[in-house]
Amino acid sequence: MAIIGTRGYPSYYGGFETAVRRLAPFLADAGWDVTVYGRKGSVQADDPERHDGVRSVYSWGVNSKSLSTLSFGATATASAVLRKPDVALIMNVANGFFLPALRARGVPTLLNVDGIEWDRAKWNRAAKSVFRAGAVMSARWADELVFDARAIGDRWKHEFKADGTFIPYGGDTHEELPVDAGLQHRGYVLYVARFVPENSVNEFFRAAEVLSRRWPVVIVGSDGFHGDFDTAAKALADGSSQIQWLGHVNDDDRLKSLWQHAGAYFHGHSVGGTNPALVQAMASGAPTVARDTVYNRETLAGTGVFVQPDADSIVERVNEMMTSGDGERLGQAARDRAQTEYSWHGVCSAYETALVDLIDKKQR
Repeated sequence: MAIIGTRGYPSYYGGFETAVRRLAPFLADAGWDVTVYGRKGSVQADDPERHDGVRSVYSWGVNSKSLSTLSFGATATASAVLRKPDVALIMNVANGFFLPALRARGVPTLLNVDGIEWDRAKWNRAAKSVFRAGAVMSARWADELVFDARAIGDRWKHEFKADGTFIPYGGDTHEELPVDAGLQHRGYVLYVARFVPENSVNEFFRAAEVLSRRWPVVIVGSDGFHGDFDTAAKALADGSSQIQWLGHVNDDDRLKSLWQHAGAYFHGHSVGGTNPALVQAMASGAPTVARDTVYNRETLAGTGVFVQPDADSIVERVNEMMTSGDGERLGQAARDRAQTEYSWHGVCSAYETALVDLIDKKQR
């Protein structure tokens, strides 16, 4: 089988890459011949957890914000058409344009639609049109769709009359990890996100200035391009000894520790479905204050608190979490929910079942 549409294996960039780091070794251990297409410079080639049974193939593309997904997806698909795997897992509707080539070659496709990309504020009008057109192509040409949240599935049924399979992201529950240097258990506020507008970056940065008068604030993330958000995060950290900006953190255990010991974790994502950072925060037992969206409510259920995306509301709800004494109870409830509903074993097993079903359907 081939996996197309991520930065490669093993990569720590985002949700797709997190899923592939778990799924590819799972399938290899189950006897699959797994090829993951990616981009040079985006993978950890010497990662000690790299699985020898997973083959990495680097495709060519233009590494820019607007062209990378399409260009790398096109060349990866061309390679897969030549190799003709038994089945392909495609990530992101932008790759929907290339599905007819795989269909013509007789390669069944399972496509993870991701979130509603054309709603994301980071894209201009042209990019949004491309993503929506890719969604139309995906609904027409993918043999099976995967929705990482039931609310995403509902949206696709309404807009594209397309059905599919619900497979969320997973999280790892774990034993207690050491507290990060200079921090105290339940004594700091945490924010983890890619720096894009729909993740409430501006709103949290304004809230952080106020929150840092009472609590240490730890910010994890980057815009990936040394842009305005990175500049703003650096200015916050330079302007207050109570604010740390750690940039992009590749160390999984360090991230899990930050979530596990936080007094309040603010999750500001607004557009995606089941967010992998939120699921891992839950699995680590983080007391979570989340932006009030249908997706975050579906994932957290009753194990977190919800807030409107403005700085004053964020400050109020985070301060309540830090002082109310509910943090331990909510953190444990979130951990229990992640263990029951969002285990990686269950997620990977569901993907394998969907892939086998496609192969069986083709053979029949």
